[in-house]
Amino acid sequence: MSDFAIATSAVSATPQIPIHTIGVLGGGQLAWMLAEAAPSLGLNLIFQTPNASDSALQDITDFKKQVVLAPITDAAATAHLAQHCQVITFENEFVDLQALGKLAAEGVCFRPSLESLAPLLDKYEQRTFLASLGLPVPQFAPLESSKLPPQFDFPIVVKARRHGYDGQGTFICQTLDDLEQCWQSAEQDPSVLMVEAYVPFERELAVMAARSITGEISLFPIIETYQPDQVCHWAIAPIQLPPTSQKPIDHIAAQILDRLDIVGIVGIELFQTADDQVWVNEIAPRTHNSGHLTIEACATSQFEQHLRAISGQPLGPTHLTSPAAVMVNLLGFETASDNYLHKRQAIAALPQTYVHWYGKAEARPGRKLGHATMLLSSDDLTVAVDMAHKIEALWYKG
Repeated sequence: MSDFAIATSAVSATPQIPIHTIGVLGGGQLAWMLAEAAPSLGLNLIFQTPNASDSALQDITDFKKQVVLAPITDAAATAHLAQHCQVITFENEFVDLQALGKLAAEGVCFRPSLESLAPLLDKYEQRTFLASLGLPVPQFAPLESSKLPPQFDFPIVVKARRHGYDGQGTFICQTLDDLEQCWQSAEQDPSVLMVEAYVPFERELAVMAARSITGEISLFPIIETYQPDQVCHWAIAPIQLPPTSQKPIDHIAAQILDRLDIVGIVGIELFQTADDQVWVNEIAPRTHNSGHLTIEACATSQFEQHLRAISGQPLGPTHLTSPAAVMVNLLGFETASDNYLHKRQAIAALPQTYVHWYGKAEARPGRKLGHATMLLSSDDLTVAVDMAHKIEALWYKG
C-alpha cells in the first residue's frame, strides 16, 4: 500500500515555537515506546505518572529532570510539568479535561488539544460525535436500567462509557441475565454504561492515522486484529481489501481527523462485515496497540509519527518495509513476579522477530507484558496466522 497523505487546511496560522521538550501524561508502555522514538528526532520527554515502577521510567537516568511523580489528574503537577516543556501530550484518556482547561486558558499547549479530545473520552459522546458526521456506527443508546431498551435485540454490547481498556469495560450480553449482571456491576448508575447493537463482523480492522499542525493527514497500512473476548492477541499487515472497503476507510479517517482538528496520531478500530461494509467501532486519540508492528515493519513508527506531528516536524512515510508483519501481544497468563526471560529468548530466536518487554514487575492474567513482531517474506495471510500461533505457543506453552 502506498502512503496515503492529503493536505488540508492549516491548523494554526500563528508562528510555531521550536519544540525540543515534550511532557507526557502517563507512564505506561505507550509512553516508554514514545521515549524510544524521541532521540532520533532531537526530542526530550518528561513524564507525569504516579508510579516510579512504570514502564516509561525503566530507562530514566535523571528522575529529577525527567519525571513528575504525581497522578495524571493532578493539575498542579501538570502546571509544574508545563514549566519544563513546550507541549504536553497524552498516553491515555484518563484525564481531567476541566482541570486541564484552566491550564490551557493560561497558555499551556496540549496536543491533541483539549477541544479535540472532548468528544472522544466518553464512549457514548464519541458515538454521538461519529453519528453526527454521518459515519456508519452501530445503533447505540445510554443504558438507563437493567431492561433491554425496546429498539434493541439480543445479542447486545454493553460498554463502560469511561476508563475501559484492554477488553475491560466491554461485555457481550446474550440474555437478560447477562444484562442484569452488567447493570449491577455498574451499581445501577445510568451515567456509567451505554448499549449498542452487536455487529456480526467478518473481521476486525484498525488504521493508525496522523495529522500534522499544517493539516496534513497520513495513514498507515490497514491492520487486521484478532481479539477474542475483546482483548487484542495479534495484529497483521498488510491485508487485502476491495475498493468498496478501502476507500471508505480512507474517507472515515480523514473526516474524523479534520472534524476534530486534531494534531497527533489516533487509532481507529473498525468492523468489516461479510458484505464488505465497514463500521466504526472506537477511536483512541493516541498511539495504539494495533499499531505496534509499525516499529519494525514501517518506514516510520506510530510513535515517531505522533512525535513528529505534535512537535511540528513533517510527517514521515508510512509504507511497509517488508512484505508483511505480524505482532503478537505477550499477555499475562498467571499471577506471578517473573520476567519470563527464557520464553522471551525463545521467541526472539525466531527469524526476523523482535521482542519488546515492558518491564512490569507483576504479571496477572490478561495484562500486557510485552509484544513480539515478526517480519515476513510473504504477504500470505495463512503464513502470518501460523506465525502468530507459533509465537503464542512459545509464550503460553514453551
